[in-house]
Amino acid sequence: MIKRIISFILFLVFAVFAYVQINDPDPVLWIICYSIVAVICLVRVFNYSWKYINLSIHIILVIASFFFIGGAWEWLMTDNKSEIFGEMVYEKSYIEETREFLGLTIAAIAMYYQYRIARN
Repeated sequence: MIKRIISFILFLVFAVFAYVQINDPDPVLWIICYSIVAVICLVRVFNYSWKYINLSIHIILVIASFFFIGGAWEWLMTDNKSEIFGEMVYEKSYIEETREFLGLTIAAIAMYYQYRIARN
């Protein structure tokens, strides 16, 4: 039962993630990405699971996150870490790259969780 509750909470989180991407410079990609994760979490609430699909999506998300790791590293090296919570500044593309890296990492963790509970 606790796994179903966690899956439902993850569904809500990724549904919100997908919704707030409407204002993103490239919304379609991120809405699709987060919606897929949300749907997989919702399906798990009803005791269905596709462990190999979960694992495949996890791997894809991990690989995709590597495309943004440079921006995340640049942000880690800055003095002002709170920039990530402000508005996007076009001179500082690492802010958006860090947000995308973190979003993909969170999604990858959620997919790995879904894979682990489907495996058992």
